[in-house]
Amino acid sequence: MSTHDILHRLSETLASRRNADPETSYTASLFVNGPDSILKKIAEECAELIMASKDGKRLNIVWESTDVIYHVLVLLAFYGLTIEDVSQEMRRREGISGIDEKKSRTKQQ
Repeated sequence: MSTHDILHRLSETLASRRNADPETSYTASLFVNGPDSILKKIAEECAELIMASKDGKRLNIVWESTDVIYHVLVLLAFYGLTIEDVSQEMRRREGISGIDEKKSRTKQQ
């Protein structure tokens, strides 16, 4: 089983939780509370990832990274997006300098 498969399955599962009971589904409770709730969790998990990284504890870094990715996928699902949308953008950016890619977004705005 590839990482790609796991992320796609998780993305599909999260989308299916949109109409689940918030009393029995953590993801559904995030959806019900809206984007501010989801963004707050992303910020919290990012802060925990930063602290784990500063401590240099590899297992904690993995745990907190997983939490960040999970909550970002929840945010994507909230807006009707999936990991495939992110994968497509990563494919588009592949082989492009980060500096050049950032400049191209500035021109589009």
